[in-house]
Amino acid sequence: MASVLEVAVRTISAFVLFILIAHLIGKQAISQMTYHDFIASITLGSIAGNLTFNTSIRFSNFLVSALLFSAIILLTTYLSLKSRKARAVFSGEPTVVIESGKILEKNLKKLRMTLDSLNQSLREKSVFDISQVDFAVIEADGELSLLKKPPYQNVTRKDLNIPALASSSFPVELIMDGQLIEKNLEQNQLTRNWLDQEIKRRGLELADIVYCVRGTDRRLYFDRGKDGLAAPVDSEA
Repeated sequence: MASVLEVAVRTISAFVLFILIAHLIGKQAISQMTYHDFIASITLGSIAGNLTFNTSIRFSNFLVSALLFSAIILLTTYLSLKSRKARAVFSGEPTVVIESGKILEKNLKKLRMTLDSLNQSLREKSVFDISQVDFAVIEADGELSLLKKPPYQNVTRKDLNIPALASSSFPVELIMDGQLIEKNLEQNQLTRNWLDQEIKRRGLELADIVYCVRGTDRRLYFDRGKDGLAAPVDSEA
C-alpha cells in the first residue's frame, strides 16, 4: 500500500512539476518542434516517466535532473535569440525544396525527404498540381511553406479595387460556460451595466446564456443553453 501511495504522490508531483516547466519554457517550444525542442520533449518525457514509476531512484535526483535540463533548454533558447549561428545549430534552418517551379533534388536528399512526402505536404496545403508552385520551403519545424505562381494566387480586394472593410477588432469573450468574465470587460473598457442592457434588449436572462462573445465586427453573439432545436444533429450523416 505504501508503494502505491508513493507512486501516486510521484505521479501528481510529476504532473505539477512539468506543468510549471512547460510554462517556464514557453509556448513556442511546445508548438514548434525544432531540433532542440524534439530532444527536450523526449528527455523530459523520459524523466517524467521515471519520476512516476521508478521508485528505486530518489525523488531529489529526478528533481535535479528535470530542473537542470529545463535550465539547458532555457539557455539554448536564449542563445538562439541572441545568435543566428546558434539558432541554426539548435533549431535548424529553412530549406528551399522548390525554386522557380523547379524541384531541388539535392535539398530533398539533404532532408531525407522523398517526392511522395513532398507531394503529400503540398496536398496538405491544398496544392494538387506541383506546376502551380513557384517556391516551397521546409521550415525548421518541418512545416511546408509555399508561394504559388501569380496565376494561381488568391485574388485580394486590392486586386479588384474593392474598398476595404472597416478595421476589425479582436474578439472578446464576455461569458464562458455561463460565467461572466469580469477581466475581459475591464480590459476592453466595457461595463457590467452595458452588458446587462444588451442581454435585456434581446429578451434574455444571464442565467440562460452559455456563451457570449463580441466579434471582430464588434457585434455580440449569444448562445443559450436551450437552443430550441427540435432535432439537433449529433453526428455527420
